[in-house]
Amino acid sequence: MAIIEVENLVKIYKTGDIELRALDDVTCTINKGEFVCIMGPSGSGKSTMMNILGCLDVLTSGKYILDGISVKGQSRAALADIRNQKIGFVFQGYNLLQKADALENVEMPLMYRGVPSSVRRKMAKEALESVGLGDRIHNRPVQMSGGQQQRVAIARAIVGKAPILMADEPTGALDTKTTVEIMQIFTALHEEGTTIILVTHEPDIATWSQRVLRFRDGKLVADEEAPKDSSGENEIKPGTI
Repeated sequence: MAIIEVENLVKIYKTGDIELRALDDVTCTINKGEFVCIMGPSGSGKSTMMNILGCLDVLTSGKYILDGISVKGQSRAALADIRNQKIGFVFQGYNLLQKADALENVEMPLMYRGVPSSVRRKMAKEALESVGLGDRIHNRPVQMSGGQQQRVAIARAIVGKAPILMADEPTGALDTKTTVEIMQIFTALHEEGTTIILVTHEPDIATWSQRVLRFRDGKLVADEEAPKDSSGENEIKPGTI
């Protein structure tokens, strides 16, 4: 069953008399429970596609149905509500509040939903424990490594149990060992039923997914099965999540 349906999607940015067609007539479907990578060179439109799928930006024309909801024409408030209910986000830069500890950072999406304090603290602690940070809940970002900060960001993305997890270059700032650990968490979440959409320019990361959408010059130029990994790194280790 489709959780995302995009048809003839166009995104145009205007600067004076100049128009930039960042996405050009894109049509695709992503099913519930899929793990999809969006790939392409710089300027190909992959990040714009992620922003529109994540309701962070609005399409110029075309159709976008997100889990049965028509996104086009929704107000900013409605889009914010859709994001909060349907999507968890993970970014390369972590986007954590520097003066808040891990628990407070993970609680943030639940605060916007109006979840009572005692309930959201319990949910945030469980989310942190699920990514292996049960002993770091009161650490601030400055007290954690890059990999640990990304785990906090993942916990924040999954705490509300949104059906979709979107990640934009989530391993771009991490070393190889930490990258594998983070990708094992994504794989475990996928196996639990979460739909994962991940933007990357790294072929090695794409091997963790099921399917690759390739963009060039704003167009979707390929929709193909993900390449297979032969190193054994993609095997999920016990207790990863």
